[in-house]
Amino acid sequence: MSRKRKVGILGATGMVGQRFIQLLANHPWFEVAWLAASDRSAGKKYTDAMRWNLDTPMPARIAEMHISPAHPEGAPRTIFAALDSQTAHEIEPLFAAAGCGVISNSSAFRMHADVPLVVPEVNGESLTMLERQAWRKGAGGYIVTNPNCSAIGLVLALKPLELAFGIESVQVTTMQAVSGAGYPGVASLDILGNVVPFIPSEEEKLEAETLKLLGHAVRGDWHPLNAKISATCNRVPVEDGHMESVNVKLKKAATREQIVAAWENFAPLAGQDLPTAPAHPLEYDAAKDRPQPRLDRMRGNGMTATIGRLRPCTIFDWKFTVLSHNTIRGAAGAAVLNAEMLLKLGLLDEAARREEVHA
Repeated sequence: MSRKRKVGILGATGMVGQRFIQLLANHPWFEVAWLAASDRSAGKKYTDAMRWNLDTPMPARIAEMHISPAHPEGAPRTIFAALDSQTAHEIEPLFAAAGCGVISNSSAFRMHADVPLVVPEVNGESLTMLERQAWRKGAGGYIVTNPNCSAIGLVLALKPLELAFGIESVQVTTMQAVSGAGYPGVASLDILGNVVPFIPSEEEKLEAETLKLLGHAVRGDWHPLNAKISATCNRVPVEDGHMESVNVKLKKAATREQIVAAWENFAPLAGQDLPTAPAHPLEYDAAKDRPQPRLDRMRGNGMTATIGRLRPCTIFDWKFTVLSHNTIRGAAGAAVLNAEMLLKLGLLDEAARREEVHA
């Protein structure tokens, strides 16, 4: 890149906002130039407005930046958004209408017909849907989303199986880390030594988003996968890393060796040189007791999903376990990878060009 693109972060003080800062601190293509958060944080230095919760130091340059109000005036043309759904529903369209490309981690617009819901390895071609958005046709802005943190690991594991064998039905039970609830998240007396078998709206999002992600385009419209899926979601006392037990019924018979080969050969982004893309989006671990969150969540710098325990299922065809890092691969890292893919496809450049014209 001849120069770095200036980017902003909406919701910069939250857990996902902090992950954005961590992942973008030394990014070769993007430079954080603007931070925004709630009105109570606006005007403060970043270091004074929040509690840093990550295991790497807060970047010194970011610590001294002042937080702006969550309004598009003065914002860069590329925005990473880490807002709760209700706030995102109100604020993200304002930025898109002002000509900003909004790469969102929120669920607010994921299921809208003209908003791409994207995991680049799974359905990167759906990014072109953004050209149909009224915001894009107007000021050049748009909204692109990444899915729910539990959906990403699941669809990475399912996509190679859908390509090779077809999928008829899926049953998934999640064990989701407390960091998925943000900070301060779940009260310690509710989660320590306990499992909470309910996460509001999580099962519905996991089911709907998985089918959209595994779908396909027909004459410009995106159609969800024609399959059945049932999800059960649990919150467990793990800091980071969502684990999922998956049962799958395939349309074509497959051997264990064929399934493992499909996972190991899955590398749709190979050769594209996207900085955040892992060399291997999937890794199969043949050990009888893997994956485990503590041992495996940081594979591929937190962007690789780890699969293990593949074995026959007496009700479906096969069952296995998949683990992914929920705040990296499942949130901020997913959005950064989407932005890299947008830039690679030339879809980020309209907003950047307008920024240069008005500079």
